[in-house]
Order: sequence, then C-alpha cells, then structure tokens
Amino acid sequence: MNSSQACAWQRYTYPVGDIYDGEWNQEGRKHGYGMLVMTDGTKFVGKFNNGFCEGPGLLKFPDGTSYAGQFAQGKYNGPGTFTRSDGMKFEGEFANGKVDGLGLVTFPDGTHGKPRQEGYFLGTELIDCRKATEAVAKAKQAATEAAEIARTVVTNTEWGKGHVHK
Repeated sequence: MNSSQACAWQRYTYPVGDIYDGEWNQEGRKHGYGMLVMTDGTKFVGKFNNGFCEGPGLLKFPDGTSYAGQFAQGKYNGPGTFTRSDGMKFEGEFANGKVDGLGLVTFPDGTHGKPRQEGYFLGTELIDCRKATEAVAKAKQAATEAAEIARTVVTNTEWGKGHVHK
C-alpha cells in the first residue's frame, strides 16, 4: 500500500483540540473521506489527499458562511458555491482560494443586482459582464455533489453514529 491509498478509518483529536474522523494513509495523513472539526467551530466534510482538502467538499464556518464545491491543495478551486451568512452567494469558478472566473452573484432577496452581477469576476470585482450559465450550472452540480458526499461521510463518523455528545 502507498500514500495514495486510504488504509484506515479512525477518529483523532489533535493537541490543539481539532478533531478528524475519517480515512488515513500509511504516512498518518488525512487521506480519503472524512470530517475535520476545528476548535473555532469551522467544519470541513469531504475528500482529503495527503492531508489537504482535495476534490469535493463542504466547508462551514461558525457564522453560517459556507462553501460547497471543489478544493485543491486545501483551497477553493474549480466550480463551487460560496454563501455568506446573510444569504448572499456566488456560484461559479474559484482558483487558489479566491473567486476567479465566470459566475453569478445572488443577493439575499433573490435578485442579481442592477446591472446584473454575472460574468467574469476577479475577487469581488466584476471585470466583464456576460452570461455565465455553464459555469453556474457546474457550480450548482459541484455544490450538490459536495453536500451528498458530506451526508455520506457524516453518517460514517462518530457524530453520525451518535457516539459524540458535544
């Protein structure tokens, strides 16, 4: 077995109080599917690769803000949906942990702004207004996949089995 294969499912509490419940590789790194709960209440549920969030995942912050979609090297990367605690969301493309690409902003009241906040974004700035239908569809699909995986992973953890009382 090599480091690219998950070899065990185990729950571990780190000295700082963070808890990981999921698959590990032989080198002792988070690898495969699992759930990481940090001491500040931030939770990541999804796939890991050699210790990093990689592939589909759901990240929830204590204030209710969340990201559901693809990760690479521990950062938002690829299609996904970022939803603020007030309900405002961006559905679209991310790179290296930031909004970078085509997408659509939806405000808490369900509108998209005037002018419509759709097109190519770099960070919080709309660079070029244009249709982003395909990117938004991919973001929604990635968010749905991440949520489905999160439900499955949580079911396999001590939390999902009802063994952890926090």
